[in-house]
Amino acid sequence: MTEKSTILSAAALAAELAGPRPPVLLDVRWQLGGPGRRPAYEAGHLPGAVYVDLDRELAGPAGSGGRHPLPDPEAFGAVMRRAGVSSDGPVVVYDGGQGWAAARAWWLLRWTGHPGVRVLDGGLAAWTAAGGVVTAGAVHPVEGDFKPTPGAVGLLDADAAGALAGSGLLLDARAGERYRGEVEPIDRVGGHIPGAVSAPTTENVGPDGLLRPAPELRARFAELGASGGTPVGVYCGSGVSGAHQVLALEVAGIPAALYAGSWSEWSFDPARPVATGPDPR
Repeated sequence: MTEKSTILSAAALAAELAGPRPPVLLDVRWQLGGPGRRPAYEAGHLPGAVYVDLDRELAGPAGSGGRHPLPDPEAFGAVMRRAGVSSDGPVVVYDGGQGWAAARAWWLLRWTGHPGVRVLDGGLAAWTAAGGVVTAGAVHPVEGDFKPTPGAVGLLDADAAGALAGSGLLLDARAGERYRGEVEPIDRVGGHIPGAVSAPTTENVGPDGLLRPAPELRARFAELGASGGTPVGVYCGSGVSGAHQVLALEVAGIPAALYAGSWSEWSFDPARPVATGPDPR
């Protein structure tokens, strides 16, 4: 995918919504550890957007596989069909502005084979800042026909992620202090997968809340070691902010696999090695 086929601006989305084939809109607002955002959605959302709950519909039950393990593909497909998603129709996902939850929906749709899903750059915040209107209440779309076919993009399990940290480039998308093991507010222990490189996903976004331009992202990832034919993987705490890192890498023209279980799965097993401090190993 190119930058233009991965993200789009609020102005570009407004033009498409006024066109002959408007995309299906998915509102994926989410707050880590907080209540669902459906009330905020019903109070105001992009016209025609359908709310999707990340914790319940874009993840399976929490456990040894992590805090947000991948959902059952068939269950995910049913959610997408109820939201109006069809296999040959364009889809645009957005959240409140951070981009992490929208990227999770984007990645899941891509992984399950949807060819035309994009992320609204800057989310709802960018939409309203550009003068876009919002409407209240729930939306009940015509059911779509999307049928998931998992495996369309790269996915890592724990063993593959650990191996890639030694043979390629494994990026840790969490905040630096969590990578170093100085704090760990959520998971069992702090630290990182041995060999992984710290690359906070927050640095992919500019002060305007928009994803940095592709040349800046390419330069950033090159400095981190993503150059040539080096295979690249990403993990985070539970496979949400890591999806945003994969999105940024995609915009930069660098394919990357996601370790969906991420640190919450890795650290759940006390037998897995843990590194601390600023150095990868």
